[in-house]
Amino acid sequence: MIFNSFEFIFLFLPVVWAVFFLVGRVAPPFAKVWLLLASLFFYAYWNPAYLPLIVSSMVVNYIIGVFLGKNKWLPTRKVILTIGILFNVALLGYFKYRDFFAENINLLFGTEIGLIQVILPLAISFYTFQQIAYLVDSYRLETNEYNFLNYGLFVSFFPQLIAGPIVHHGDMMPQFSDRKTYRVNYENIAKGLVIFSIGLFKKVAIADTFAAYANSGFGSPDTLSMISGWVTSLSYTLQLYFDFSGYSDMAIGLALFFNIRLPINFNSPYKALDIQDFWRRWHITLSGFLTKYIYIPLGGSRKGVPRTYVNIFIIFLISGFWHGAGWTFVIWGILHGVASIIARVWKRSDRQLPKIWAWGITFLFVHLAFVIFRAPDMTVALQVFKAMFGFAGLHLTGVYSVFNESLLWLGFYLLIGLGIALFAKNSVQIMQTEKRTPLMMAFVILLLYYSAMQLQRVSEFLYFNF
Repeated sequence: MIFNSFEFIFLFLPVVWAVFFLVGRVAPPFAKVWLLLASLFFYAYWNPAYLPLIVSSMVVNYIIGVFLGKNKWLPTRKVILTIGILFNVALLGYFKYRDFFAENINLLFGTEIGLIQVILPLAISFYTFQQIAYLVDSYRLETNEYNFLNYGLFVSFFPQLIAGPIVHHGDMMPQFSDRKTYRVNYENIAKGLVIFSIGLFKKVAIADTFAAYANSGFGSPDTLSMISGWVTSLSYTLQLYFDFSGYSDMAIGLALFFNIRLPINFNSPYKALDIQDFWRRWHITLSGFLTKYIYIPLGGSRKGVPRTYVNIFIIFLISGFWHGAGWTFVIWGILHGVASIIARVWKRSDRQLPKIWAWGITFLFVHLAFVIFRAPDMTVALQVFKAMFGFAGLHLTGVYSVFNESLLWLGFYLLIGLGIALFAKNSVQIMQTEKRTPLMMAFVILLLYYSAMQLQRVSEFLYFNF
């Protein structure tokens, strides 16, 4: 089940919300059970076969986490933590990376290791990272709550389960313990409705429009010329922006309906003036996880400049690999790691670029790197680059045959998309600063009406694949 579907908006959400608050008025623990079961149903709706996997993962990690948190003098705690982390890494490795390694070993050594070709379990990258963090914090004695219902909701709460944000147990579990969570809060509902409607509009009206152009271009890279190459790459850059931004908004809005506050995961990243700034704005919770649980334990910036650069490179390599089991993701991560090191070296020189140059270089790098991120392999990525830089011809003809749209309208759509990404307030800023007025209500109704008219063309979110 996905957020932009009829069954979610008009059936699942109203029923879950109504029962949650009706039961919560008299017995919050039962409302908690209801929300946990609803979240697991939401997960299983996509593929019931993987429900035992997420439930087993939750139970095992909870048992290990509680054991580590309550037995601080046991000499084997480090061994138990290692077993817990290996359990999570093994699950992720088997389902996500096993075929990738088998293919490369077969290629290098001429072996014939069979491929399992399983469908990647939904959300496994997200709930695995969250639970590794819980184990590490339990080992550090930073956990103090051991309620399985709260833990289960921390892992499986449906607004953030599928594609983040990656949440921290310390932020989430206390909210599920708070009795105020189980009382209807009209202020939160109003805020949630505003941000959810903006996110839904971003997904169905903007991201899915650019998705058609990006898919056409990447699906026929040998037909691209210079203009159509740039239309293809810019379309994907905007599709990914509005798709991920839309999902993040909807997750925050849905959680507010249940009086739960999720962390901000997306803060106008295309306004960034350098690559470090970009990563402080894009997938903020993933950057936070990698910084706290990998970069700092590796030594962070405390062990000298060369070691700092090595640590930066490692976390971006992991970030690329986390997004997908393929060389294109690895290369994308390496490029961002190198760019981050260059940005640090530049800052240490105390030189500054004019803002327009800083923004232009940053956006161009992010945009070009997304070509590799999107392409199914490097051959396609190089074909798109070849077209973009004029090696496949400069002619304007053929654009309509690739995109089924005139160049004039394509240019108009791209300008509108870039204008919103660069100059408009993001949805969190709107929610925090704009008052709830009749005009705002009309704005929300308009967005919801238009979005509802587009729900028949249901499409998944890009981050479901990661």
